[in-house]
Amino acid sequence: YFAAEESNLCCRQYCGIHRPFTLSILDNSQNEVIHMVREFSCSTHFYCFWARQRMEVQSPPGEVVGYVRQDCSFWNPRFTLMNTEEQPVLTISGRMVDLCCRGITPNITFDVATLDGTSVGNVTKQWSGLTKEYFTSADNFGISFPMDLDVRMKAVLLGACFLIDFVFFERRNNQQGRHRRH
Repeated sequence: YFAAEESNLCCRQYCGIHRPFTLSILDNSQNEVIHMVREFSCSTHFYCFWARQRMEVQSPPGEVVGYVRQDCSFWNPRFTLMNTEEQPVLTISGRMVDLCCRGITPNITFDVATLDGTSVGNVTKQWSGLTKEYFTSADNFGISFPMDLDVRMKAVLLGACFLIDFVFFERRNNQQGRHRRH
């Protein structure tokens, strides 16, 4: 599978990580199997009440299967995965200390849980080694989830992985003067 971002050149240059975009997940035959849409946002800070991140996930393209919403939090990053009726199904939470200590902590893990707090998986930004981490804009992520998780929520969880990357890791790359290619 491949991910391809579609966004306006002007937005990429001047809006950076705040830009609106669509992501297409393509199979090996270059058929789009998942389509993700993020609207423009004025801020990507986890503590910004009025500017939470939100992504719509469609599969097949044109058919909404769910949403990812960044939740308000003063300390630890939190996201909610919602179904087509925008009812919460799963939550994702991370630890701010891990984000603050990037480079010291080998992997940064975000816990995936049911609404009652039972852990059912995780999204992990995997340490790729000193050279790759500091001299490229490439990131590696791993996602674990129960095999019996609804296929629509699996697609939404993939969307959450991309949103986490944009909210917490794209900034670091842009601040170091590197431009990301998708």
